Amino acid sequence: YTRLPQTCNFFRKSTALPKKQPVCPQIRFLRQNSLDESRKFSYSKEYENPRDVKVSAAAEAAGLQRYLKRRTFAGKQRGTDMNLYDILGPVMVGPSSSHTAGAVRIGLITRRLLGKAPAKADIALAGSFAATGRGHGTDRALAAGLLGMQPDDTRIPDSLQLAREQGMEIQFRKIQLKDAHPNTALLHVETEDGRELELQASSLGGGRIMVNKLDGIDVNFTGESPTLIVHNLDQPGHVAEVTSMLSHKSVNIATMQLYRNKRGGYAVMVLETDQPIPEDSVAWLAHLEGVIKVTYLNTVQEDEHGV
Repeated sequence: YTRLPQTCNFFRKSTALPKKQPVCPQIRFLRQNSLDESRKFSYSKEYENPRDVKVSAAAEAAGLQRYLKRRTFAGKQRGTDMNLYDILGPVMVGPSSSHTAGAVRIGLITRRLLGKAPAKADIALAGSFAATGRGHGTDRALAAGLLGMQPDDTRIPDSLQLAREQGMEIQFRKIQLKDAHPNTALLHVETEDGRELELQASSLGGGRIMVNKLDGIDVNFTGESPTLIVHNLDQPGHVAEVTSMLSHKSVNIATMQLYRNKRGGYAVMVLETDQPIPEDSVAWLAHLEGVIKVTYLNTVQEDEHGV
C-alpha cells in the first residue's frame, strides 16, 4: 500500500469537483464502492436505506482505503493480487498507457538486455503501433526507453532529438507480423562494439508488456522480475546446472520455461526469479560447456547510465 495515502488524497480532492464535471469510469467505480464502505460505518436506525447516509469527503477517502485493502486481501487469498496500478494505471507521460508507457518499457528492457545504450536501432512497428503510434508518441517512447528513461520522464517528447545529439541512429518502419499482438514492436539494436540483439515485444495495456521473442526464439516474459535467459545446446544436465547455481545463491525461481527447436538442437531456458542473481554467477554460467549465450535482465537495479 505504498501509494495508497497519495491516491486517497487525490480521490478526496476529486469529490469536490462540480457535479457536471466528467469523471472517468475507474474513478466512478471506486467512488461508488468507497461510498458503500463508508455507509456501512455510518449507518444508523434513523435511515431506512443505508444509501441515504450522507458521507463526507474524508469519510469517503477512508472508505476507499478500506475497500482496496479488503479487495487486495481477498485477491491474495485467491492467489491474484489487486492493487491501485490495476485500476488507475501507471504514473506516466501520456497520452497512452499502451502506446506510450508500454513502448517506453519495451525500449528500456531492450537496452538492459543489450547491456548498454545501442548505437543503432532498427524498429519495426506492427498493428496498432504502426497505424496510430505516431499520434500517440510511440516512436518517441521507444527512443526514450533506449536512452534509459522511465515512463514518467518528462523528457520523453524530446527523446528523438536527444538520441540524435548522442549519436544514436534510429530508424522506424512498418511491418506485418503473423499472430502478433496488435501493439507489437520488433527491435534490432547494435552497440558500437558490434554486440547485437533482436527483441519482439507487445504492450498489453496499463503500461504492462510481454517480451515475446529474443533473437528469434520464443521467450514470453514480462520483465517485471529479474529474468535469466540461457541459450544452450539441448543436452542433459544444463537445467540442473542452472537451478543448482540459483539454489546455492539462495535465489528462488518464480517461473521457468523451456524451449527447443528440435531434439538435440538449440534450446532456451527462461527463468524469472524473486531475487537478483549475482553478476559473477551469470558470468560463470556463460563459460559452461554447451552454453551458447546468457542474457540477464536485472529489474532490481535501476539503470544508472540513462540520459
